[in-house]
Parts: sequence; structure tokens; C-alpha cells
Amino acid sequence: MKFNKSKLPSRHVSVGVKSAPHRSMYYAMGLKSEDIEKPFIGVATTWNESAPCNITLSRQAQSAKKGVKLAGGMPREFTTITVTDGIAMGHAGMKSSLISREVIADSVELTMRGHCYDALIGLAGCDKSLPGLMMVMLRLNVPSVFIYGGSILPGNYKGKDVTIVDVFEGVGKHSTGKMSKEDLQELESVACPSAGSCGGQFTANTMACVSEAIGLALPGSAGTPAVYEERDKFATSSGEAVMKLLEKNIRPRDIVTKKSLENAAVVVAASGGSTNAALHLPAIANEAGINFTLDDVTRISKKTPYIADLKPGGKYVAKDLYEIGGVPVLIKALLDGGLLHKDCMTVTGKTLGENHNNIVFPSNQKIIYKTSKPLSPRGGFVGLKGNLAPEGAIVKVAGMKRRKFIGKAKCFDGEPSALAAVLDRKIKSGDVIVIRYEGPKGSPGMPEMLSTTGAIYGQGLGEEVALITDGRFSGGTHGFSIGHVGPEAAVGGPIALLKNGDVIEIDAEKGSLKVNLSTKEFLKRKKKWKPKKIEYTSGTLWKYSQSVGPAFKGAVTHPGASKEKKCYADI
Repeated sequence: MKFNKSKLPSRHVSVGVKSAPHRSMYYAMGLKSEDIEKPFIGVATTWNESAPCNITLSRQAQSAKKGVKLAGGMPREFTTITVTDGIAMGHAGMKSSLISREVIADSVELTMRGHCYDALIGLAGCDKSLPGLMMVMLRLNVPSVFIYGGSILPGNYKGKDVTIVDVFEGVGKHSTGKMSKEDLQELESVACPSAGSCGGQFTANTMACVSEAIGLALPGSAGTPAVYEERDKFATSSGEAVMKLLEKNIRPRDIVTKKSLENAAVVVAASGGSTNAALHLPAIANEAGINFTLDDVTRISKKTPYIADLKPGGKYVAKDLYEIGGVPVLIKALLDGGLLHKDCMTVTGKTLGENHNNIVFPSNQKIIYKTSKPLSPRGGFVGLKGNLAPEGAIVKVAGMKRRKFIGKAKCFDGEPSALAAVLDRKIKSGDVIVIRYEGPKGSPGMPEMLSTTGAIYGQGLGEEVALITDGRFSGGTHGFSIGHVGPEAAVGGPIALLKNGDVIEIDAEKGSLKVNLSTKEFLKRKKKWKPKKIEYTSGTLWKYSQSVGPAFKGAVTHPGASKEKKCYADI
């Protein structure tokens, strides 16, 4: 391909007499004049040695760079951070997790702006890095292709497939004497047998499905396990694809529209995906200047059939889905059921419908069901509202038998004290655990509660107790766990005013979350309520707490494209 750089961002650092100093820096890295004349393509990865999710990304980036070169571009590789939830979980490190999404997006933005790159390939493995990279693609609006690093292979414990969530639940089983220390040690040693992201339909795989459904990733690229060489072929193809997008000037905001966001929400709901998608889809939408909130995500789930028998609500893992054809099979089932907008543009330069015209739905499998015979007529999660959550809340119902719960509150101002109460066997059947001051501002960082919910489930109390929080949950959480309760406690939301013994009613059929208190009693308690002082008064956590918005809008930290005067792509 031949490119005219006169209208590309990289002209500022590579064309004309004034760019002589810039070109000198490129010569120092071994580039020739003919290399500098090519478009510069940022290849951003979240490679690091923090966790298995990220460890193969550097290898895959080399294949993506190969594809860029084959198609006439000059790749420029760089890395950014991740915070890996499996290791950050259950302690103060979890406050860093959601914040890392913003840091990833911000750092890639600054690298792209600072060096005037013309297009972007983003490779991500762990939960927050996927939405972080998709967000910055929309923010910059240069031609972009997303690549998922791939899932981990399932572990095998006593003849059964296991994931990291089984280990978290094993901690709960050990606390009740149901699992010996030796068995737990054996389980932890086999649960994660390879590189790759957590294997169930947890947050990473949920957002990987989103990357295909929303049109930012090549069809079929999300499903291949991390250690398979086929991933490298997708990476090479992605490098070639980004150059075609640059040639045709197809940008992320041409791809991510209200319709494609609705497609993404349908795929999340149909697959029993992570409730974290209800944070990430609004945040991605914000970068495109589109109003798409928690209410939109839960409204779509209400009318979407649940058709994927995937962990944690079901039986199978990402490798099983890959073996029957991957995410395209899920999308094909939803297209055949008339549940997706098939006319949405994608990074192939074709529409979602065109990409999947030749996919044949496999009949000899029990992982993805047809929409005419779903596992459940409603999607994997439900939105809740009421006097306890005026801005809404969300609960994952995939695989749950029970949809209603009435119990008395046991209140904790933070997860550590709640987890200690669970492990000390102080939580009994019928309790409603309330964990507050764990919202975006209040924690700060809106941590996940997998250590607590895993321990509850491990004790056999999965649907015998409920948990409500202004924090959030891992995609691996199942049971009666309600997150994103808003307004959060830190700003004086109703959850801050609860007391031990208050009767809380949850109805996932009607979509309600309420406490049996009068308006008069609420006002009386609100007069006595005092804001809890934030524990962090400097550094990134403080800075985040000052700028972050509410969970129902995605917990974002800037106004988004709706306030933008000029996007980076047009500099």
C-alpha cells in the first residue's frame, strides 16, 4: 500500500526540514529514510510478568508488527501497565484495579499523542486492560484494531476442569473444614496450568467477546487460547487489517455506535458475562460521545435470552467455546435469532452480518444454545432499583435458581471486616451482608469482592445469604451478589444509612432493591450522617477519587467526546 503522509499525524515528526531532529532519533534506532516515510503504527501491549494473562503479549506483538510491515507500515511497539485482579484481590491492592483502566487509557493516549502515531493496535490480557485499550482507541479515533491475548487452559483437579475461582471458593471450603489444607494446596497448584487469562466467562473473556461483537477485533480472534500458535496468525492479520483501515480512513467512531454498543450488551447478556461490562460499556461509550448507561445494559439483558453454558453460571470454559468455533458461533446464534444489528461496521471493513454469513452453527454441542431454545428467556444479569439504589444496581443471575431474597442487614464499612466475618463463621443463612464505602470515590477504586463471595460460596451459603455493595464483583462471582449500588455511600447514598437489622428485600424478577424504612426515617438518619474521611490523601488513588463519576455512567474520569473540540486523529 502507498500512503500520503500529508494528512496523517506522523507528518509532524517525519516530514519536512523541521522534522530533521525527529528523524535523527529514528535513524538512531536503525530506521532508514524509506522506513520513516511510512505511516507510524503504535503497537501497545500490556505485557508484564504480573500474571499469566499478560505473559504471551510480547510474542504476539511481534506477529502484529510483522503484519504491519507486510502491509506497508512502520510499527512502533510500546507497553503500558496492568493490575491483575487474581493477585490484587482480597486486600488493599484491589483499589488499584479499576483505576488501572484509566491509567492504561491515559498512558496510551499520551504515548500516541507525544509521538504522533497514525494508527493503533492494542493487545491486552487482563480484565481492565481490555476496556482500557478499547477506550483509548475511541478517544484517539485513529484507525485501530484490538487483539485479545487469549485465555488460559483449564486446570484439572480430581478429574474435573477447574479455574482460579475454584481456588477462591476453596478458601471458603477450608474455613468450614470441607477441604483440607493439603487438598487446597493441590488445587492451587493445578488450577492455572498455562499462560492466558482466567478461563471462565469472567471479565476478561466477557470483554474479549465484546471486542468482536462491537467490531473492534477480527472475527474469531478472541477465542484462541493464549498458548496456541494460531493466536500469532490472528495478530499478523490484525497488523494487515489496521493498514487497510488506515487506507480507507475507517475509524473507531465509525465502528462503535449506539447500535454496536447494543450488540455488545446483547452478547454479554446472552453469554452470562461479567457485571463489570455494565461499567466498561458506558465508559467506552463515553469516549465516543454516546450516552449509554447501566440502565441501557440491564434493559437489553431483560429481553435477551441466556444461551451460553459457560462458567461461573454454567459448565464450560473458553477453551470449550473455542473448540466449537469460538465467539463467531455465539454471534451467529444471536444473528439468526434477530437479536443483533447486523449492519454495524467492523475492523474487517465489512459489517457484522457480512462477517458471519458463512458461519455454520454447530448442532453437536451443548455450549451455545439457539435463541429459540435458550437456557433462560432472560439474560445473565438484572438491573435493580428502589429506595436503596435510586441510581440502580446490578446482579448476575446466570445459573441462579433463587430470584427473591428477604433478610436482615449486617453492615460493614469495607470488605476486610466483611471477609473476616465470613471466615470466622459469623454470617448465617438469611443474612444480607452490606459492604459499603467501596464505591469509585469512597474506596477509592471500587474493588471487587471475589474473596468474600468465593468464601461464602465455598461455605455452601451461595444462595442462602445475599451481599449488596457499592463496590463491584469479579466476573467469577455467582450467588446473590448485588453490586454498583448507587449513589455510593461516600456521597451519602441510601446504602450509607443502613443499620444492622434493617430488613432488605431483593426481587430480581421485578428488578427491585429496597429496605423497609420510611422516607421520614431515611431523612432522620441522613441528618445524622457524616461523610467518611478518605483514607488516601495523596497519590493516584486520591487523584482518582477527586475526578471519578458515578458507577452507572461507567466510573469515568473525564467528560468524553461529547465535550471534545477536536480529536487527536485530526491534528
